[in-house]
Amino acid sequence: MLANRDLSWLSFNLRVLQEADDKRVPLYERLKFLSIFSSNLTEFFRVRYPEVMAVSMLKKKTRESIGGFEEDIMEKIQEEIKGQLNLFGDILREKVLPELQKERIVFYYGMPILKEHLSEMREIFLSDVLSFIQPIYLDGKTKNNFLPENDHLYFVISLKDNLKVILNYAIVNIPSEKVKRFFILSTIEDRKYVIFLDDIILENLKYLFPNQEIMGVYSIKINRDAELHLEDEYSEGVLEKIENQLKKRDFAPPTRFLFEDSMPHNLQMYLASVFNLSAEETYSGGRYHNLSDLSKFPSFSKDFFYEKRKPLSSANVMNSGDIFNVLMEEDILLHLPYQSYNPVLSFFNQAAVDRDVTEIYITLYRVAEESHIINALISAAKNGKRVTAFVELKARFDEANNIKWSKRMEDAGVKLIYSPSEIKVHSKAALIIKQKDGSKQSFALFSTGNFNEITAQFYTDHLLMTTDKNIVEELLRLFNFLKLKTLDDQNKSIKFGELLVSRFNMVPVLEQMVANEIKKAESGEPAMIRIKVNNIEEPHIINLLYKAGRAGVSIHLIARSICCMVAGIPEESENIVIKRIIDRYLEHSRIFIFGAGEEAVVFMGSADLMTRNLLHRIEVLVRIKSGKYKNELIDYFEIQWSDDDKAVFLLPDYKQVRVQNKSGIKCNAQRSIYDYLADKR
Repeated sequence: MLANRDLSWLSFNLRVLQEADDKRVPLYERLKFLSIFSSNLTEFFRVRYPEVMAVSMLKKKTRESIGGFEEDIMEKIQEEIKGQLNLFGDILREKVLPELQKERIVFYYGMPILKEHLSEMREIFLSDVLSFIQPIYLDGKTKNNFLPENDHLYFVISLKDNLKVILNYAIVNIPSEKVKRFFILSTIEDRKYVIFLDDIILENLKYLFPNQEIMGVYSIKINRDAELHLEDEYSEGVLEKIENQLKKRDFAPPTRFLFEDSMPHNLQMYLASVFNLSAEETYSGGRYHNLSDLSKFPSFSKDFFYEKRKPLSSANVMNSGDIFNVLMEEDILLHLPYQSYNPVLSFFNQAAVDRDVTEIYITLYRVAEESHIINALISAAKNGKRVTAFVELKARFDEANNIKWSKRMEDAGVKLIYSPSEIKVHSKAALIIKQKDGSKQSFALFSTGNFNEITAQFYTDHLLMTTDKNIVEELLRLFNFLKLKTLDDQNKSIKFGELLVSRFNMVPVLEQMVANEIKKAESGEPAMIRIKVNNIEEPHIINLLYKAGRAGVSIHLIARSICCMVAGIPEESENIVIKRIIDRYLEHSRIFIFGAGEEAVVFMGSADLMTRNLLHRIEVLVRIKSGKYKNELIDYFEIQWSDDDKAVFLLPDYKQVRVQNKSGIKCNAQRSIYDYLADKR
């Protein structure tokens, strides 16, 4: 049995929304969770919803062959989204806004504006906003020339002329992408006031239409399909092709038309005609859209946020002054963001200036906008190192940033290799080669997350640095394969053992690992599988885990978002328990543990259990050979499994039930992991 991936993902987004509803969460962090929910939902409409609409129109037999796409899936998705949006509004209006008021912060959210603020708003409009406004009339001549850009905000205004006979419609942009979304107004009676840019424009529309009567004003926005429709093959001009697609993306086919629910029906129908919209793409909402901007709400006190946790330092690494000397003695395993990212930066920074370093290889998927790591690669190339970067230009929503850095690296002499159009290189790995006195020494780095020092501050990930000879040889083998930029039959001869590489040996090894545990269970031995990933969706792997559960293998799964596997069905999954954890850090690491006790086999890496990861991308899992680090990752998993503060059980029908506290002392996994690592240090 497979659950629908989109309804499962929506249950994850509901869990995000529940954090905004939790009074224990600091006030501004609750605003941030509302922002994340809104941002996630926008991405859903841009990325997944077009596919859902397309699949729902297939013939029943074809749709059923896909799995998880029942006949009424569109209705179920729309109903779930509607319920979540209603909950969002209730949490914001009935709970968060009153809490802000208690802190003497008044957020003008659909509220009457005090007359004391009107002149101030007019001044802001005339001096800071007006130059970015472009009113457009929707008349017979221009209506087909206007296309709302993706995720941009607009007012639709109905107008009458001086004779009050002719009704016109106009569009006014709300330039939140160029002007800040929130403005702080003057304090009155010790109360601080915050207002939307939207309301500043709304209160001053008369200056845009001085000789006409404004009959109605309604906010709208459109989401557009975010998929890049690249050609199957390309040999040259790849940057130009991607850039051209990015330019088109803001005017791609619409996937959601969001309009203020007070808009008259005749105007809704008129706009649907103008923008070429179907009924499935239209959603009513409130006055304010793009509430992902709540993450930018003006801050008045640090007390409204989570208390900062200083990342734990790796003193033995940083105090030595030479990370390569440390690695010659032992491997390094880091747990982010609990531990400092500085050893990673040191790894690349020292390589850039070390006279003995001759070659650097790295895969790049999503990098920071001002990336210290790429600056180190540029310096290394300028210092005469042979630097090869495997760049994924198809990392959705990061294409432009990757293109920017690609051009800078190329100008500096870095050799760039772009992945073939039919796959994504999603692995996170790097290799540094040193040569001195005729001998060669290699240093490998594997991560469950991107080489991004910004996300490393709030994504939970693991990172391994090692000089293990077999591992570094296999990583070099992978990089040499990626240079070929082809996936023909000759590549089948490439062998991996220490590394699990998708499209090569990853699925067969995972199959064997599950089979080993089934054999143990059938022999009456302890048999256990523990997996922590972002998503579980691949039908073949799910069915293998069902089989293992039926054979008596104890299976503990932690899935942050999508989970198409169903627990709680006795005939299929009585030994399978699935949990989800949502807390201050985004759970992003991937851990695979097969077996119990000292015999357990542990892998970590970049792969989720999704069809795209296992069959259509280049992913890498690395076997953890150090007994100390195996135990550390097992302990890490078990701490998460013990969470009874932020964890929920995933049950059939997309239900989520809080893990009940039984000891009287709550275990918050993210706090406990920090304490565990601090004690080990």
